[in-house]
Amino acid sequence: MFQSFTETARPEQGPPRLALLRRAMAEAGLVGYLVPRADAHQGEYVAACDDRLAWLTGFTGSAGICAVLGDVAGVFVDGRYRVQARAQVDTGHFTPVDFPETKPGAWLMQHLPGGGAVGFDPWLFTPEQLEDLTAALPEGIRLQPGPNLIDAIWPDRPAPPKGAIRAWPDDLAGMTHAEKRARLAEDLRASGTRAAVITLSDSLAWLLNIRGSDIPRNPVPQGFAILHDDGRVALFTDPAKLDEATRAHLGNEVSLATPDAFGPALDALKGPVRLDRKSVPVWVVERLDAGGVAHRWGEDPCVLPKAQKTEAEIKATRAAHLRDGAAVCEFLTWFDAQAPGTLTEIDVVTRLEACRAETGQLRDISFDTIAGSGPNGALPHYRVSEASNRRLIEGDLLVLDSGGQYLDGTTDITRTLPVGAPGREECAAFTRVLQGMIAISRLRFPRGLAGRDLDALARYPLWLADQDYGHGTGHGVGVYACVHEGPQRLSRVSDVPLAPGMILSNEPGYYREGAFGIRIENLIVVREAAPLKGGDGATHLDFETLTFAPIDRRLIARDMLSEAERLWLDTYHDACRDKIGPLLSKPARIWLDHATQPL
Repeated sequence: MFQSFTETARPEQGPPRLALLRRAMAEAGLVGYLVPRADAHQGEYVAACDDRLAWLTGFTGSAGICAVLGDVAGVFVDGRYRVQARAQVDTGHFTPVDFPETKPGAWLMQHLPGGGAVGFDPWLFTPEQLEDLTAALPEGIRLQPGPNLIDAIWPDRPAPPKGAIRAWPDDLAGMTHAEKRARLAEDLRASGTRAAVITLSDSLAWLLNIRGSDIPRNPVPQGFAILHDDGRVALFTDPAKLDEATRAHLGNEVSLATPDAFGPALDALKGPVRLDRKSVPVWVVERLDAGGVAHRWGEDPCVLPKAQKTEAEIKATRAAHLRDGAAVCEFLTWFDAQAPGTLTEIDVVTRLEACRAETGQLRDISFDTIAGSGPNGALPHYRVSEASNRRLIEGDLLVLDSGGQYLDGTTDITRTLPVGAPGREECAAFTRVLQGMIAISRLRFPRGLAGRDLDALARYPLWLADQDYGHGTGHGVGVYACVHEGPQRLSRVSDVPLAPGMILSNEPGYYREGAFGIRIENLIVVREAAPLKGGDGATHLDFETLTFAPIDRRLIARDMLSEAERLWLDTYHDACRDKIGPLLSKPARIWLDHATQPL
């Protein structure tokens, strides 16, 4: 098993650790200290040595920040994690704070009327994050960079990871790393920039056609890089991670050095140097400024090219999704044969991972499987543990969100499943979610639109019933890389224009706290739409669906669907039979034929 079920949250350990931190703050002359859920690479997942927020507070979600003051400690979490945070932290010592309704800067201003210095680790914050914080602060409160105080009081802090780095095949990437480096170097020269600093792990993986194993679920390497305007790259990571084959793959134009050589290399640069204010650590900016090296703000040069997949990458990920869809269908065949009351959430997770492993090509799961039954399904990012493990009983809904990492692709699929006979209210809510998902799947739209322009279409059926969901409609997805990849999103806050080759999730939902949850998710890829007769000739875009596995018809209130929505679903299920059927065992093929009958 890749996934474990050990409960890692220890609320009782929070108070003594908080006391240690406050003592360290006093010794450093600080009135406050900021502890984000972040590392120097700003990834969603962090290595064990960087999981400082969880160590201090007990909260294990993938996003959050704790602001520790002398008499109060606020734990800021968004709508995905509010119930989880209240369950995992000692609320007698830590106060969960709803973000973004309340932002850390405004909170600090309210709780520090006397002002003072609030410390932070400059490796863990970006210039953009720091600006957002300082914008709300009065002159009396100053943010002070310094050593990491958590590291100083964490006696058994794990060592940094040393996962192997391996080459990723050029035929899957569709471009060699030499071609990528030359393309980006040309852009640097055109903009009058001498070099770019790259700190995002997935940017390193994309640029050099390498994959790593430093952090769970995401096959990307940790390190830093400097891309020069002549195409050379200096890579800073532990050399022990690379074998001779990987070094040969990188060649002579990619130099290798240890991470402690990164600072001196920055000192030696000739400006201007491009920095991405959304991802570079503040420490890098301070180092360049101290050395008198000019810098310019600009996007990480890898971000947009990485997001727009090559034809080779799309072809590869199609194959990965068919393989994964077949594994999901084998699981669903097994699941439907089990009587209500006989399975637990851990049973579900274990069996689904086994079905993926039986493909013989599973490298990892792409995130810890979410298998939330009944009230647990109302937690969008629920992770089952031995302590929370719940038996699936008659009338439950099961939200099952999972994915796999394969050499040729990264998958992410959510299906909501009934346990026994579903209730009428649950079916109505499920159908509204389905209508939103179909609306995105069927969409044609002009070039230039961003995720914020499309997000409302998925919510409209729910809005008609005064319902909604507290997360974005979709996130970007990599190819044998991070399951959450930017910059593209289907979200009210995303202003990045969608472009051909971008892979996104399409996952509207609905969550009723204490009762049930619903989510339906397919992955889709942006493509140029076929022109329509009588159109204005302008280029439009649409989506190709990558994910194929049946959507449970037992939860659909059929009279709520329009004829066009029924046609889309029947056509989708026809495609499931055609594409997945030949890959299945005989029992699963029989199950699939039944599960995909027309409405």
